[in-house]
Amino acid sequence: MSLATHTNTNSINSLGFAKLPEETKVVVAMSGGVDSSTVAGLLKEQNYHVIGITLQLYDYGKIGKTSGTCCAGKDIYDAKRVSEQLNIEHHVFNYESLFKEEVIEKFADSYLKGETPIPCVSCNQTVKFRDLFKSAKKLGADALVTGHYVKRLGNLNQSKMYQPVDTNRDQSYFLFSTTQEQLNYLRFPLADLPKQETRDLAKKMNLSVADKPDSQDICFVPNGNYKSVIEKLRPESYDPGNIVDLKGKVLGRHNGIINFTIGQRKGIKVGGQEEAIFVIKINPETKEVIVGSRQDLNITKIQVKEINFLCNPKELEGDFFIKVRSTGKLLPCQVSDGATLVTLQTGESGVSPGQACVFYKKDDKGMRLYGGGWIVSTS
Repeated sequence: MSLATHTNTNSINSLGFAKLPEETKVVVAMSGGVDSSTVAGLLKEQNYHVIGITLQLYDYGKIGKTSGTCCAGKDIYDAKRVSEQLNIEHHVFNYESLFKEEVIEKFADSYLKGETPIPCVSCNQTVKFRDLFKSAKKLGADALVTGHYVKRLGNLNQSKMYQPVDTNRDQSYFLFSTTQEQLNYLRFPLADLPKQETRDLAKKMNLSVADKPDSQDICFVPNGNYKSVIEKLRPESYDPGNIVDLKGKVLGRHNGIINFTIGQRKGIKVGGQEEAIFVIKINPETKEVIVGSRQDLNITKIQVKEINFLCNPKELEGDFFIKVRSTGKLLPCQVSDGATLVTLQTGESGVSPGQACVFYKKDDKGMRLYGGGWIVSTS
């Protein structure tokens, strides 16, 4: 998306509106990181009426700040500081109760079910895009703008989502649950930029966060230690149980299903095996961890639920690609039964219930995201 200045009132500005930038009000979701700060700076340079909003999602004093977390107390301060630099209006909205209910509690429940949850998708699906969407509308904004690396193409009423130019920074997997109404309202100005160019722009604008490291950990999980969070919320996840093979033979004991994920090899602590063993399945009802060989991990069928369509549902049938993890490769497959059944052309390993299955297909504009859903089971 070009951010060229427009002066003709009859022309379409860089965000797709037939009016001058200064007549266009936008809300920028500012996390305090370099991406969203650069977006705010670019739009301010183009004379848009920019309002920054930062969400307080957690009581950060309880978990402490680490270098890899996002949306923490320091990040709120950084967002305020950038807003002051840019001389734009800035608000901090307290969404702690919503975030706890919609994201943290569901994250813990998912692990209790033997799943591998993706809280960043849940956060985008609920707190960020659903509730921030409403807040932006109440402020009279023409668009909600974020620093995600994803491309939005199309008109104001029927836009489509594509992978960005820099596929190494592709965040479309995390945005599969965006509704059509939300996508029509959203803008992603970084779609055509590689990450280094974003940092270069931040430096040119002298933004205080230009050299700030990218967030890596889940914001409410300090130092990546999700077990400590779940232990506090769901102590029953540490109930002991058996480690069994695919025939039901007991090979050992464990100290809680929370210690295991599908595809795991290390830390199973079962000796005397002729070959390496992996976690194949977790049964939360019996508290059993089922293990097997690497070959036993391979699956070719995926059952999907709660499909979010960013297309006509009838289009999501036949030959597609899917992603089952954000950094994973695109896997060729056949989609059937209203997108609830995926049959892979070749096997894939380490696929767990609770992960997202996101659908893509290439067209003349790039690799388009058609929607996605949650993995129920595999075989």
